[in-house]
Amino acid sequence: MAGSLLMWVSFLAALLAVYAYYRSATRPGPPLATLGRRSYFLMTAGVVVASALLLAHILQHDFSYSYVWGYSSTDLPLHLLITTFWAGQEGSFLFWTLCAVLVGVFLRSYTQKRKIEYEVMSVYTLLVAFLLLLLLVKSPFQYIWNVYPDQLTPGTSPEEGRGLNPLLQNFWMIAHPPVLFVGFAAVGVPFAFAIAALWKRWYADWIGHALPWVLFASLSLGAGIMIGGYWAYGVLGWGGWWGWDPVENSSLIPWITITALIHTILVQKRTGNLARTNFILAIVSFVLVIYSTFLTRSGILGSASVHSFSDPGAVAYTILLVWIGTITLGGVAMLIIRWKDLVPTNKVGTFTRESFISISTLVMAASALIILFGTSWPIVSNSSMEPAFYDRMNLPIAVILGLLLGASLLLAWKEESLAPLAPQSGAVKKASFAFGAAVLGLVVLLLVGLDSWQMGALAFSALFALFVSVEKAYRIIREDPRWAGGAIAHAGLALLFLGIIGSGYCGQKVTAALSENEPKEVLGYQLTYTGPRAFDRGKWQFLVRAERHGEAFMLFPVMYQSDYNNNLMREPDYVSFLTRDFYIEPVSLEEGDQHDHASHHFELKRGEPSEIAGMKVTFQRFEMGQHGSDAMMSGAGFNVGAVLLVDRDGKREEVTAVTTYRDGAEPRPTRVMLSDSVHGFEMLGMQVDPESRSARILVNVIGLHDHAADEAKSDVLVIEASVKPFMSTVWVAVVLVFFGLTLSLVRRGKETALPKGNNGSTSATERQENDGHKPRPQKKQEKIVL
Repeated sequence: MAGSLLMWVSFLAALLAVYAYYRSATRPGPPLATLGRRSYFLMTAGVVVASALLLAHILQHDFSYSYVWGYSSTDLPLHLLITTFWAGQEGSFLFWTLCAVLVGVFLRSYTQKRKIEYEVMSVYTLLVAFLLLLLLVKSPFQYIWNVYPDQLTPGTSPEEGRGLNPLLQNFWMIAHPPVLFVGFAAVGVPFAFAIAALWKRWYADWIGHALPWVLFASLSLGAGIMIGGYWAYGVLGWGGWWGWDPVENSSLIPWITITALIHTILVQKRTGNLARTNFILAIVSFVLVIYSTFLTRSGILGSASVHSFSDPGAVAYTILLVWIGTITLGGVAMLIIRWKDLVPTNKVGTFTRESFISISTLVMAASALIILFGTSWPIVSNSSMEPAFYDRMNLPIAVILGLLLGASLLLAWKEESLAPLAPQSGAVKKASFAFGAAVLGLVVLLLVGLDSWQMGALAFSALFALFVSVEKAYRIIREDPRWAGGAIAHAGLALLFLGIIGSGYCGQKVTAALSENEPKEVLGYQLTYTGPRAFDRGKWQFLVRAERHGEAFMLFPVMYQSDYNNNLMREPDYVSFLTRDFYIEPVSLEEGDQHDHASHHFELKRGEPSEIAGMKVTFQRFEMGQHGSDAMMSGAGFNVGAVLLVDRDGKREEVTAVTTYRDGAEPRPTRVMLSDSVHGFEMLGMQVDPESRSARILVNVIGLHDHAADEAKSDVLVIEASVKPFMSTVWVAVVLVFFGLTLSLVRRGKETALPKGNNGSTSATERQENDGHKPRPQKKQEKIVL
């Protein structure tokens, strides 16, 4: 198999690159840099070609590969077919590796210009080698007959794939996982810089080189998380954009620590303080990324998370544990060895910006630890923490963080006295304006209905931080907009806290039953369910007309029975206004006291047409291939499909009614609906005569009008309706945070750019321009304070 061979070549090339870079960094004489670079590019080429090969197998519907069969099918549109590349464990590992090697290409050029290539790339390439080792065990290039040897003979493959989970069949599947994996790969770069710095005693130089990468890691990882939140809110029907799911949390925790690292690096650049803290955060952030991978991929959260993967097997499970142990022990060992070189010597003022940032870092670390505890709880208890635990524990942290966020922007760097508290000081004047505006804003919120002192405290804290940040951003933009990134991001975070109060605490939710064509008052809206409408490959929209204050609009929540897992799938719909979102999530369609769809049973003999309600229905054959093989291979039971040919209104349509048979259980029919029709079929039973080879089936025909009824009958749509005040504030806040981070990234990137014609400032090793020259002796490093 070409794909598996490429994985082996890439893994061996990675090991060779690690060796060559390590030897170049540690031994005198001509370095092996050329070998290291060529090995890295060979590894990169192998991963890129393997990725292209897997994508080609997917696009060509080559179901001889177990991964392609397990996550794709011929009926998927092109954009969703491409997303199956990263939909499963094996493919997502390959895509993460692809992101990592491409990030490494830019990192190699970046570090070469700064004469720190050997040390940084030896560490970073080792991280990529672990990913490649996982791919050797969890390869997406396994043949299906090797995975299911008892069900398929070598060389044979199914005619159809199992398909993509309906929850993943959405536009945001194109963006959410790729951006998240870019973030995972980027977090490895600060780790590589930190380990290399501890190794070579670059206690001060490394932070300047690493800062743009830390900003990029925070930006990409955070963007991936928030895209997932938007996806959950608008499509998955969670009723909100964040549910404290363990898999969500496992990505949030490293984002908190890598974002804290941005601030502590700025402290060290300005004052020389927090050197130990920076090393710890850089190491811990990547450890948490791998721990996140372990939680997500090991199957350990299978019963606690709505979107964790299944058990990858003992070998892959062990590799993940070894990876976590290796980077954790390696990082801790390096810190212990160099700890005495980082003895604090300088005194830190109490009312200084660096001291408040230090306290903020501790507060963020406390939040990360709380979320980590709750996320890891299912490992020991087999049950997940309730969302109320996270809300309750993080509320006081958010209040403190908002106050610190605002106060830190009012203080100066390296200020050693209490002068900022003097009534005449500029800091006090600015604080007085923000404080007064926050009090006024809180009064307004109390007047409009805020009745919780805890939420009131958070609102005041967030308003204080918001007004300080806006004032700071305004002054900076007037002088030089390029420096306003931090203030804009802080304003976005403060606004996010306010959005959480509005959309979460102040929101309303009720369950309502809507009888067809009967208006009903729900949360101040006049709702009328007007009936179902078929669309998009067997899905059904349920049309709801909403009216409020003379303004009318339509909502189209979706429900359908999935052939993929025989589950009822639900998709919400909502409309956004300036101050609120009105959100509808479908629950069920039930028979009320009045209903217009009756069920009728008919016996159909194979090959003989039957007239039913103006339709000519012919049972053609049983189908065992696609539907049966899916169930057998998944262990879910045995599926039988009855293929029906339906002629109606001059049109002909072929549908398949599937029934699942399991040992010791009643047969479970799956409803199949005709396109653009309220009619459908369920196969309730079958009878086959082996001698005459005749077959009969009993079908339930859905949607027939019961003319014997004395009155019109209607279905009832059960929904959960909610009003989410100021939900738009959340999305505006997210945009501000990431715009601020992007602005900071651009500026810091330009700061670290080398002057034209300069190959880089000398590093601790002070190499000559040409590889092979003996390094100059190092100067003794000064101790850096915490």
